[in-house]
Amino acid sequence: MLKFRGGVHPPEGKEATEHKPIETLPLPSRVLVPLSQHLGAPSQPVVKKGDKVFTGSVIGEPGGKVSVPTHAPISGTVVEITELPHPLTGRLVTTIIIESDGNDTLDPSIQEQNLTELTPQQIIEVVKNAGIVGLGGAAFPTFFKLSPPPDKPVDTLIINGCECEPFLTADHRLMLEKTEEIIEGTGYLALALKVSNVIIAVEDNKPDAIQALKEAVAGRDFRVIQLKTKYPQGAEKQLIKACLNREVPSGGLPADVGCIVQNVGTAFAVRNAVRFHRPLYERVVTVTGNGVREPKNLWVRIGTPVKNLIDFCGGYNGEPQKIINGGPMMGIALSSDELPVLKGTSGILVFNRVPELPEQDCIRCARCIQVCPMGLSPTRLNYHIRAKRYATAKSEHLLDCIECGCCAYVCPAKIRLVHTFKFGKAEIARLKV
Repeated sequence: MLKFRGGVHPPEGKEATEHKPIETLPLPSRVLVPLSQHLGAPSQPVVKKGDKVFTGSVIGEPGGKVSVPTHAPISGTVVEITELPHPLTGRLVTTIIIESDGNDTLDPSIQEQNLTELTPQQIIEVVKNAGIVGLGGAAFPTFFKLSPPPDKPVDTLIINGCECEPFLTADHRLMLEKTEEIIEGTGYLALALKVSNVIIAVEDNKPDAIQALKEAVAGRDFRVIQLKTKYPQGAEKQLIKACLNREVPSGGLPADVGCIVQNVGTAFAVRNAVRFHRPLYERVVTVTGNGVREPKNLWVRIGTPVKNLIDFCGGYNGEPQKIINGGPMMGIALSSDELPVLKGTSGILVFNRVPELPEQDCIRCARCIQVCPMGLSPTRLNYHIRAKRYATAKSEHLLDCIECGCCAYVCPAKIRLVHTFKFGKAEIARLKV
């Protein structure tokens, strides 16, 4: 078994939800759908206030080359199109607010399709029109990853079932409950890429999912491989290293080493799009943490306010101190539980006890260097950024940082390294260093 450099072993915290089947969250009475939910250009509204929409109807068209449409997650009436804070950035973004009619009427285009002669390009078009993005957290438009340039031939598709972030179990439950559908979606992805080498990678802390997938791939040329549990095993560059011993070059992409990585949730969404013409308007979200009474895995419509999820899980267990969109290592703290679930929301973590540890001076212990999976020197990058030496930070590969949080996790001085690196990257972009 191969491995990647660095990494950490934080407490997993998955026991509260890993054995809980996915439940369906009741239909929200109102959804707030930001038109910026993926990397690239946000989609542009094609509806107006007062319009009636069906579940799955297009409400936003692609706004650029790297962009996908946005779809209505419920049927009802568009009551407002306004600028609201984005859950992850706080920036004002165009948001479409839809009031439910309570019927959840599907768009007429959502029906089983004739799959007799699918071409790779047809699959890519279906995936694009369905608004599918990477559901592992990065939210990169999937159709774009399925269209590598001709000078970068891809020979391997890796399906990522690692779910290495602590607390999150959405992918784990999906692999157990929608195994056949994930394998079907994987087949469509392989066809779109014209590859025969397909690897489904799962960490060894999910033996039941590994067994289910191995049974489901019987008769296919797909390989299910078991990887050592270590964070951030699910990061695509680290996953490629662990699976194939190929190293993505600095500033490069997986296609540079002949690979494409897709999440298991993405494979499931692709299956729904190809077979039923169903766009991406719902996903599985893990709701957990010591601040929620009954942790659960939920099917959630995109745009549903976070408070709806927490209420369905029995409400708050005491006064919440922090609500996180995503996992504890890479997630973003939310300013309000009225903010909506996004396509990339894998979890909602609620904590009522979060120790506030003040930063201290760096003691040059080099623990951050030892655990960095990208082989960077976080302590030096932190020093350069705080001294506003952005060009130097860039030359020392700041842009290769994947913001996994390993460095901050092991830092005895509790320096907020990831915060600093995010700021440094933003300054490099702003100043065009």
